[in-house]
Amino acid sequence: MAQAPDATTSAPRGLPKESPRLAKLVSQMAQCSRREADEWIENGWVSVDGVVVNRLGARVNPKATIRIKESANRQPAETVTIILNRPRKVEDGAGEDGRQTIATLIRADNRWSEDHTSFTFQASHLRGLTTAGKLDDDEGGMLALTQEGSVARRLTGGDSRLEKEYHVRVEGELAADGLELLRHGLSLDNVKLPRAQVSWLSEQQMRFVLHDGRKGQIARMCALVGLQVTDIKRVRIGSVSLGKLPPGEWRYLREDERF
Repeated sequence: MAQAPDATTSAPRGLPKESPRLAKLVSQMAQCSRREADEWIENGWVSVDGVVVNRLGARVNPKATIRIKESANRQPAETVTIILNRPRKVEDGAGEDGRQTIATLIRADNRWSEDHTSFTFQASHLRGLTTAGKLDDDEGGMLALTQEGSVARRLTGGDSRLEKEYHVRVEGELAADGLELLRHGLSLDNVKLPRAQVSWLSEQQMRFVLHDGRKGQIARMCALVGLQVTDIKRVRIGSVSLGKLPPGEWRYLREDERF
């Protein structure tokens, strides 16, 4: 039986005292952090008078019977990194204009069937999930989303030297010295670009490997040497590859993978 928390002040006369938040009572009962209590509630491990309550911020009668599943105490707090094969023209953050966002793309029903990591999808895995290394609107492919600050810093820090590999479909006629210029020799906005690895994969597809990139850089580089980009797909960041992950699906970063 949960006990109401001690009150140091009384409610104004004539107004009912506000019921305590469920997370506060759970935290007191289990001697856990409020964040852990929120995670247990979100995961459906907490019931009030026999009814599971999984809404954050819920308030309950302090005399209610609160039960916590044993599995909650055995479940350590975990942080995750997710690899998404993002379709083109999907916003990386929350949008107010109704466009699909990353948060709507990470769901239990579109997790890759071949993801054999030990993680069980939980709503708490979406809390604090940030995009590390964004894609332009006209780019698709590999996107990393993480709850781990160290991973985010390695992917987005100013001194990040992780390679990012793109497969780029092009049309047009490449200038005579175009390939060498793409590799080294072009400038954008009066700034000389660092050396890049550029090669042909097929008659209409090229491979670009960059360490850092500006918005629209690949398309702008190609335009300078007579090519028009029709599709850009990121397939690798550092040593982590997109592999066979289908478009619109996601997986957890494996234990043997590191950024």
